[in-house]
Amino acid sequence: MIAPFSIARLPRVEFGAGAISKLPSLIAQYGQRVLLVTGRHSFQNSPHWSNLLSALQIAGIDWEQVRVNDEPSPELVDKAVEQFHSAELAVVVGIGGGSALDAAKAIAGLLPSGASVMDYLEGVGPEKTYHGPATPFIAVPTTAGAGSEATKNAVLSVRGPAGFKKSFRHDRLVAEYAILDPDLLATCPPLQIAANAMDALTQLLESYVAIKANPFTDALAESGLRAVREGLFAWYMGAENAAAGRAQMAYAAWLSGVCLAQAGLGSVHGLASPLGAFFPIPHGVVCGTLVSAATRANLDALQERDPGNPAGRKYAQASEILNRRHFSSAAESHSALLALLDEWTERLALPRLRAYGIEESSFAQIVAHSRGGSMKTNPLPLHDAELIEILRRRL
Repeated sequence: MIAPFSIARLPRVEFGAGAISKLPSLIAQYGQRVLLVTGRHSFQNSPHWSNLLSALQIAGIDWEQVRVNDEPSPELVDKAVEQFHSAELAVVVGIGGGSALDAAKAIAGLLPSGASVMDYLEGVGPEKTYHGPATPFIAVPTTAGAGSEATKNAVLSVRGPAGFKKSFRHDRLVAEYAILDPDLLATCPPLQIAANAMDALTQLLESYVAIKANPFTDALAESGLRAVREGLFAWYMGAENAAAGRAQMAYAAWLSGVCLAQAGLGSVHGLASPLGAFFPIPHGVVCGTLVSAATRANLDALQERDPGNPAGRKYAQASEILNRRHFSSAAESHSALLALLDEWTERLALPRLRAYGIEESSFAQIVAHSRGGSMKTNPLPLHDAELIEILRRRL
């Protein structure tokens, strides 16, 4: 029997090398004025930026720009909405990593009304019900990790002792189109490749074993894990097959976004929220540095408290996919998965938590703020002591 499940709205997708060339014609479907929300500088320093602006000029499309220099804040979103609320923009295009896409998504959702995003953030402020309308949004990722191009939530952050990392979330915020062009990944530096790729891997693995997983997301997660296996180190090492690796990872990141949007995540992302709010640690680094320790904690807890949980079988299957071999027992497969995750974490030189000013004295505060939505879909509830041990392993 297949249990009932639901699949939420997804964007239309244009995938392939050179797909960025389709952007001007897609923009023109909505009108002649566009807001471009970009990252700090990498895309603008590439030939793709000048090519895009030339194509927009030829098409008679006027453009405005917002730059996102860090993880987006409610203040940044509100300032952009205030600035462009009356500008009669037909479409918003986010071009960059997850931060640029999340900012663009939130801005697009609020441009028509001019409202503050603080009215709609989960767990912050009045939490008003969002009814739209939203300005059409097109997502163009230039990294392969966050999967924001596939989701309905814009993650916004305020950093500091009283900081938070919360979502503005609604089906109306889903992109109309996602343009997945592996060529846009060519300028990513090694640390960014490592962090983003391990973020995608974490999202695939967590959604695969999440309690809301279903046959649809399972099939996509397994395909994504195979793509990570084939593409991560080809891209990271910059070998002659780097272009093929970029394509595999662009595909894997997209699938990770689809899966997390439909099935949820787990303990890594539960911890990532307060870590990113209280400390200046990039989201991809959190995921990459914690995924092995969190997987170990989940497997130990499953063995101790719920050995019949289907997540145990799925962890074994994930191990066989990533290791490209069959194991004689679940225990052997689990051990091989942990060994592989440990090896990849070290091989990719992912920083430890201490590099971002995190100390053991902060663990209690981090764990206390980790019980949000992601933690609720972990295969089973983890105790505070188990979460502290995850952090301690990567301090």
